[in-house]
Order: sequence, then structure tokens, then C-alpha cells
Amino acid sequence: MSADTEHGHGGEPEEWFASAKKIYPMAVHGLFRKIKWTLLFITLGIYYFLPFIRFDRGPNAPDQAVLVDLTGRRAYFFFIEIWPQEVYYLTGLLILAAVALFLMNAVAGRIWCGYLCPQTVWTDLFLFIERKVEGDRRERIAFDKEPWTGKKIAKRATKHFLWLMIAWWTGGAWVLYFADAPTLVTELATFQAPWSAYIWIGILTSTTYLLAGFMREQVCIYMCPWPRIQAALTDEKALNVTYRWDRGEPRGSLKHNKQLEAEGLPAGDCVDCAQCFHACPTGVDIRKGLQLDCIQCGLCIDACDTVMTKVGKPTGLIGYDTDENIQRRIEGKDPIYSIVRPRTIIYAAVIVAVGLTMLTALLTRDFAGINALHDRNPIYVIQTDGSIRNGYSVRLLNKRTHTRHFMLHVEGMPQGTKVEAVGVDTTFADRPIIEIGPDQTRELRVLVTSPAGVKMPESTPIVFRLTESVMGEVVTAKDFFKAP
Repeated sequence: MSADTEHGHGGEPEEWFASAKKIYPMAVHGLFRKIKWTLLFITLGIYYFLPFIRFDRGPNAPDQAVLVDLTGRRAYFFFIEIWPQEVYYLTGLLILAAVALFLMNAVAGRIWCGYLCPQTVWTDLFLFIERKVEGDRRERIAFDKEPWTGKKIAKRATKHFLWLMIAWWTGGAWVLYFADAPTLVTELATFQAPWSAYIWIGILTSTTYLLAGFMREQVCIYMCPWPRIQAALTDEKALNVTYRWDRGEPRGSLKHNKQLEAEGLPAGDCVDCAQCFHACPTGVDIRKGLQLDCIQCGLCIDACDTVMTKVGKPTGLIGYDTDENIQRRIEGKDPIYSIVRPRTIIYAAVIVAVGLTMLTALLTRDFAGINALHDRNPIYVIQTDGSIRNGYSVRLLNKRTHTRHFMLHVEGMPQGTKVEAVGVDTTFADRPIIEIGPDQTRELRVLVTSPAGVKMPESTPIVFRLTESVMGEVVTAKDFFKAP
């Protein structure tokens, strides 16, 4: 191996990676900052307090509005109840989430990342705490360079304590979705909760504290796969946070640009203040063009608009736009915003189709179930009077939270056929009346006997029909009646 390969052309060791530089985002005020604060309060409010909302589902059912009941093998969302065998609803939700992400990307790039991603939301909250304790950008930079004193230790301790409290509350709120929230809070406070609850709270406290407090933009830039996927999905019609260089260049200080204007030379509106760069939470200088690191949060827009207002120039030097529109303005044409186009229509149609499919399946699903399994040996039994008997193992399911009564009937057999459920005494016209407890299954041995003197074919398709006695709900299972 040559010296140049080992140490680089200049004789210095070649760097294989760049160390992360600490970013000190500046506080900004404006429309997009207000939108972000509003969404932060809404999303965190839902996350932290939703487990405490009650919803009456009747007897023998939990009254927590949103609950994943692992013990009871149920998931509840207000009036919706999901059972283990309905895992396809989870698949549908994942499809909806993915296509909704594609739609947001087609409309305005990484707006999910900039406004709704949990990493962004909690990082915003942690930055708010940091600014309140240590000051804004300049103060934090100077504060980091100060020697360690009692005042510095106190401020750092305060900041990290508040971060840990938020992280702990985040982990604690998560476990409340898997048990009755008020009960679990009491158990946690009295150290009587299951050990798994404390473990998960510890895990989520740690991850929240580390990701939102220390790793921040590193998660968005390096750990998250969405920027790479998004870059492959975007097109020239998608709105992205854009520096309108056709208006901003050539950039320069306010004094310099005014001098150029006085001399009749071209001068841009950008005063080269770098406020857009200082406001960016991922350290992007948007004037260099669209970059993978940009999360489309719009804070650079607020920072630039504030400066433009102060220097008496129109706002909107940075905004949600397309490169295509910049070229159109250079050519003297009006900009075109194509939010509704084939790509967005297809995404919206897929969301509607999947959503309607899931809703239809949810509204038409059964709250009872029946399965029938024919005896393997003997397949049939010939009685002394010439009648033929078949035996079946029948499993009945009651998905409701109260006891229900069902009538069992067999269709496809000639008149006079007898249906007997072993162990069930109550019958009505040879139709057993079966009681099934709340949220239970019941397995029965059912004997079906053809009338004596009736010639039966070798195989007769039959249907076991189970009818609920109050609401009339009907479920069926198909099988065959065998004969010589």
C-alpha cells in the first residue's frame, strides 16, 4: 500500500468520517413556528392524556377508551374492538400510514418530518426547555465555553432534570395504553406494578432522553431511512422549502446591496444575515438548495420573513415552492402550483379504497363464530333402524362481553333429520339451544342422524347454521354428511 493511500495526498491521515458538530438552533417567531407549537400541543396532549379517557362498553368490558389488552387479547379504540384473528386490520393501518406518507411527500416533501414526526416533536420540546434554562443561540454558545462554576452546574442539572422528567412521563404514558391507566398509575406509585412496566418505562425514558436531548438531528440525518426513500419518491411538482435565488441573488449586506442599487447594478434581496441557517434545527443552509438534511419545518421561512420585514423588503424570499416555478419567474411567467395531479389523486384514491374496505369489513363482521369438523373414524354409523348417523366436533364462539344463547340448525338434510348436541338438554324442534358465556368458546360433539328409510347419497353438502336468540345474528359453517 502506498503512502498516499495510507495518509492521503497531503501526508495527513485521511478522515473516514466527519464528527458531528453541535447545532444551536435559534428561536424564531412566525406562522410556521405557530403551526409547529399548535401541532406539538395537540399531539403530546393526545399521547399523554388519551389513556385516561373513559368509554362505556357495557358489562365485562374495560372502560378505557384506547387500550391494548394483552391479557384479554383485545385492542380497543372507543367503539372499535379488534380481536387477535383480525391482524389484517393492522396491515391495513400500515398501508394507510405508508400511502399517507407518500401523499404528504407528493404535496410538500418532508412535512411529516418537520411537523409530526415524534423525533421532531420531542426535540422541539427539549429545545424549548434548553432555551428557557440556558438562553437562546448566542447565550448557549457562550454558556458552553464558560468554565464549570456553581451557576453552570445548577443550570445544567436543572435542564437535564427537566429533560428526564419529560422522558419519564413519555415512558410512563406509553405503558398506560396496555393496562387500566388509573389503576396502573396507583400501582406504579406504590411499587406494586408488574416488573415489565418498570422495564418499559426505563427503556422509553432512556431512548427519549438520548434521542431528543443529545442525538437530535443525527436521528433525522443518519438513523432514519425516510429521507432516502423520500428523495426517490419526490418529483418536480412537490413543494419544498426553497430559497428563491432568482430574487435573492446576488446576495450581500444591506449596505452593499443598496450601494449596488444606487449604481444601477443588480442586487438581490438576500442580505446574507445567515438567520435562515441559524434557525435550522438540522444545520442546513437552505440557500445552497434542497438538501437531504432539510426536514421542511419552515423555521427558516419565519426567520427570513422577520429579517425582510425589518429591512423593508417583501417577505417570501424563502418559501414552499418548486424549482420549476423559479424558472418560470425568470422567464416572466406566473408560477404554477400543481397540488392536485395524477400522483396525488392516485395516493388519495388508494387511501380512500383501503379505508372503505377496512370500514366495510369492520361494520359487517360477525360477533359469533362456528367451525365444524367431521369425525374421521368412523365416518358414519348405520343404526339398527336403518338410519345413518354422522358425528362432528363443533366449536362455537361468542365475541360479545355478555352471555348469549344460540340455536343450532343443520341445512341440506331431508325432513325428519335429528340434530343432537351432546350435553345440551334444551332443544326446540330438534334444534339445540346452546348457551355460551361472555367472550368464550364452547366445543360440542354434535350428532346428525338421517331419517330411517331415506336413501342418502354417498356425500351430501350440509350447512351448520347458528342463530343468536336476541339479535338474530347468523353464522354458518359448511361440511358434508357421509353415507354408504
